[in-house]
Formats: sequence, structure tokens, C-alpha cells
Amino acid sequence: MRIFGFDRYGGPEVQQFFEVPPPEGRDGTVLVAMRAAGVNPADIKVRNGQRQGRVPVEFPMAVGREACGIVLSADEASGLEPGRLVFGSCASASGALAEFVLLDAKQAVAVPAHVTAVEAACIPVAIGTAWDALDELDLHAGDTLLVLGAGGGVGSHAVQLGRLRGLSVIGVASPGKRQLVLDLGVVHVAAGPGWTERVRAVAPEGVHGLIDTVGGETLRQSSLVLRPAGAVRSTASPASRVESEAAPRAAISAVRAHSAAVVATSTDKPSD
Repeated sequence: MRIFGFDRYGGPEVQQFFEVPPPEGRDGTVLVAMRAAGVNPADIKVRNGQRQGRVPVEFPMAVGREACGIVLSADEASGLEPGRLVFGSCASASGALAEFVLLDAKQAVAVPAHVTAVEAACIPVAIGTAWDALDELDLHAGDTLLVLGAGGGVGSHAVQLGRLRGLSVIGVASPGKRQLVLDLGVVHVAAGPGWTERVRAVAPEGVHGLIDTVGGETLRQSSLVLRPAGAVRSTASPASRVESEAAPRAAISAVRAHSAAVVATSTDKPSD
């Protein structure tokens, strides 16, 4: 079969098409004929070697960690029958941009009738991570949620899921993403110098919970907008760095994607 992937760690120059044997179904997996696949910023980190030790790689490996496709075979315990359109995260040491893809059976489910294959393929990493972050914050209806990077993949879904949970949501994003954030039904605060003052103008008493997709100096400044018992969940910094970058008074942890890889890297560069 044909894949688009990489046979060594490196920059974009290591990416190319490869002809490889098709994968064989094994315990704990679902083999699908790929119909759509998702690629996220974290996949760049996998390709260039920054995720060594955290994301298993077997060369040559296809790029991407999420896909949607038609079931060819499946672990019996999954309950997924051949011919079914399903989506999920890729199995360990396998990728998504391939004719045939191995999905993790524990993270593969049938696609609802009203959802397209392209839409379903985008769910596991970005939306799954936003869901996990909200679950870990454990906020209650009426609480205030702040999302840093509300115009990005994880952030834009975190604000929507927050609204569905009855939270009062504020989204920090670049001025260019203002209309997008407003269209999602939440308060927009412009990113950049002075963002903490602008958040405080909207939420004078501080926020109950914060989802960070930016990291670096922006995450360090989060203490200025948190309530005393506020909590932070970051997709932008490994767990070993989150505590030094956010408010020491907060309950802090790094959020991991369903693919078991941190979805972004620590950076001072703002995310939309």
C-alpha cells in the first residue's frame, strides 16, 4: 500500500510517499480502509524527533494520529463489524496518511449518521483533548472558564464544549480571530501584551478554570487571572514544566491527547 510519511527523523524534507506492506490486524486494533485523516501540530514534533520516548515510531511510518475509515477487521471486543464507517486514534507506532490504517480499538467508534468522514477524522486529537481538559477541570455550571488560544483547534472546541456544560466562557485569541470566537458564542479578549488586564476587566473576580494552549510566558501570567482555588490544564507544556510556568496556587497538570501524546510543545509564541 501507499503511505505519506517519513523513514527518519527530520524536517519536511524527510517526508515522502512510500510503498509498504499493508498492516495486519492484531489484538486491540481495528483495521480500516482510510477515507479521511487528520494531521495536527504535534505530528510535526513526532516527525522531527521531539516526541522520542513518548510516541512510538516504526520507520517508515505515515504522518498523522487520527483517521476515519471502513472497517476491514476488528478486535472482537470492539463490537465493530466489517463495513462500518468508524473513526479514532491510530494504534501505537502507526500513522494515518495511508491507504489502510490501524486504529486503537479502545478509541475507535462508529461515525454518527449526520457526521461526514472528514469531520469525524478531526475529532480524536483536538476535540478529544478539549474534552479531557474540561473533564479534568471539573467545573460547574455558572463557573467561568478562560481558554488561551481560543481560535485554534483545541481552543475553539474547548469554548464550545464549555458552553454546552453551562459555563461562562472567555476566549483569548488574536484580533484576527475575534469574529470566529464571537461566532462561537463566547466573549473575545485580544491576545498580546495586556491580555491579563483585559481578562480582569471582563472577570474582575478571576476565573475558576483555565485551559492553556499557548504555554511559555502566557502560561506563567495565568496566575494574574485565576481565583485562589482556580485550576489550570495545559496542552502546550509537558507535565514537568507546567508547574513552573503557571500559578503555584493552582491545581495544575498537562493534558494529554487521546493518542497519548502531548498535543503541542512549550513555546512563548502565542497560539490563535
